[in-house]
Amino acid sequence: MALVKKVTRMKSVKEILLMVVILIGVISCKEEKRTETEDQKQSNKEVTAKDILGNPEYVAISYGGYRATSREVQPTLEELEDDMKILNALGIKVIRTYNVQLAQASNILKVIRKMKKTDPDFEMYVMLGAWIDCKNAWTDQAPDHNLESEQNEEEIARAVALANEYPDIVKVLAVGNEAMVRWAESYYVQPKVILKWVNRLQDLKKAGKLPLDLWITSSDDFASWGGGDDSYHTEDLERLVKAVDYISMHTYPYHYSHYVPEFWLIPEEEESLSEMEKIDAAMLRAKEMAISKYDSVSNYVKSLGVDKPIHIGETGWASISSGYYGPNGSKATDEYKQAAYHRHMREWTDAAGIACFYFEAFNEPWKDAHNKKGSENHFGLFTVDGQAKYALWEMVDQGVFDGLTRNGKPITKTYGGDKEAMMQDVLVPPTKREQAVAH
Repeated sequence: MALVKKVTRMKSVKEILLMVVILIGVISCKEEKRTETEDQKQSNKEVTAKDILGNPEYVAISYGGYRATSREVQPTLEELEDDMKILNALGIKVIRTYNVQLAQASNILKVIRKMKKTDPDFEMYVMLGAWIDCKNAWTDQAPDHNLESEQNEEEIARAVALANEYPDIVKVLAVGNEAMVRWAESYYVQPKVILKWVNRLQDLKKAGKLPLDLWITSSDDFASWGGGDDSYHTEDLERLVKAVDYISMHTYPYHYSHYVPEFWLIPEEEESLSEMEKIDAAMLRAKEMAISKYDSVSNYVKSLGVDKPIHIGETGWASISSGYYGPNGSKATDEYKQAAYHRHMREWTDAAGIACFYFEAFNEPWKDAHNKKGSENHFGLFTVDGQAKYALWEMVDQGVFDGLTRNGKPITKTYGGDKEAMMQDVLVPPTKREQAVAH
């Protein structure tokens, strides 16, 4: 009997131990599944504007896919897909568009969705622009800057529809582009107009009629955001600063090289430098000029007691100019300086946690259709036919664009990759002494 009892107890102990082992295994399995589920959720988590803007992993650029001298020739779906592949290879994950009146913006969204379905690892997000005009803009009648165009309401409605249709892609909605700055004489509006539409969109978010994490802004010149003339400092602008989710500001040292050239001209103490040293020093001053414009907006926003993100909605450098910025002007224009400015902007904004929608991806010949060498046609990092400008030559050498085409042509280098030939077009900025004599 004692032996039987002992054996029975041993069996009981073994059974208990077995049950413990099984229980531990079940708990571990559940914990593993729970962890896997959480990891899976994390990997599938939808990113928001807050995650994207200012994150160096989400490189941004302004994009227009127009190949012709008129926007009546809309890029095809196939052409847009080719461009998205090129930008993806370049490391771009966020693009900015400007209006929803034409088919390009909605077609871009269609293409991105298709590409995401084909390749789950493909990422491309959009800052969708809604164009805003004043009454009589772009007509034979005098523009009335105190009233807005009747078309604005339809433009906002189209933007809202697209933001709701593509919430996984559209992360920012921008009301107007350089729509408040007064040098935009053909179409600018008063800040109250932009404020009206920003408030409308924010109300739609609160009502659940737009994604709650969609960020609303307006993208405008630094002066329009309070960084310039005090005459821009109005109550409506103050309200607008408080209404947007972040500030999207523009700065163009390239243009300032003509309009406010003091920073650009070679100072007397640098006249003894070599030509390349003078050029490199001028480009560093251009970088500092851009930073100063950013700081001017930041200081104004802080003066209002507002703590809000500020990102670069546009900045860029043209590679060709027959006008103010070319050989007979400020001599700011060439591919070497464009590459330097692009590098400086990327390095500064990445380090500072600022998004920079660099202007722009591809040349767009419609911008100055009657002047092939007009600077507005040549801000792209690629030519219309997909030649990579000097800023991207190294990436071409690395094979980044192998197998990709634009307009049926492979991605090659401008100047046939001949740096010496490219440098022939690089001019030294004027000295302050020369400028004084010229005037």
